[in-house]
Amino acid sequence: MDAMTAIVTRRSEKILTEPAPSDEEFHYLLSGAATAPDHGRLRPWRWILVRGEARAALVRAPAPTGSRAVGTGSSSLPEPPLRALLVFAPFPGHRIPEWEQLAAGCSMTHALMMLLHARGYGSIWRTGRLCTSPGLPALLHLAEGERLLGSLDIGTSPEGPRQRRPLPDVSDRVSVFEAVTAVRAAHGPREAVDAE
Repeated sequence: MDAMTAIVTRRSEKILTEPAPSDEEFHYLLSGAATAPDHGRLRPWRWILVRGEARAALVRAPAPTGSRAVGTGSSSLPEPPLRALLVFAPFPGHRIPEWEQLAAGCSMTHALMMLLHARGYGSIWRTGRLCTSPGLPALLHLAEGERLLGSLDIGTSPEGPRQRRPLPDVSDRVSVFEAVTAVRAAHGPREAVDAE
């Protein structure tokens, strides 16, 4: 599957069944995803893989006051075969600002989703109650300064391959910087004419 096909056919799959990648296959795909842009090559993230009966511990984790348990949703969707929890582990005080470290984690995650899709797996990114549960940091043994960014639920979509999405019109999201315009903005119209 070429890169453009992978991008325009990937979907967030709500229903996921077996098979899911093994730990070894996940590590292999992650090694590829880890080549995503990462200023300083810090890899300020780590993954926690949750399978089988261990998923029940997430469901039982205390949720924020007034909300449902962490693992419960508005519908009775089956648990995914693999729940990969992304932990953001920034380097505080580093010359690479934290926002760039977060961007590196996001880039890696998107690359991982593309690699999973190219191998025939489905995935969906989940946040919400999972990220705000007061009981999860201790349950997951998160270090001080680490935080859970979400869960990448992984498996196989029973719907099979998807059709290509129509490409959106992004023409209003692109502009072209021109040097003459920059000179006029910086110096005023008279000086810009002299510069030409």
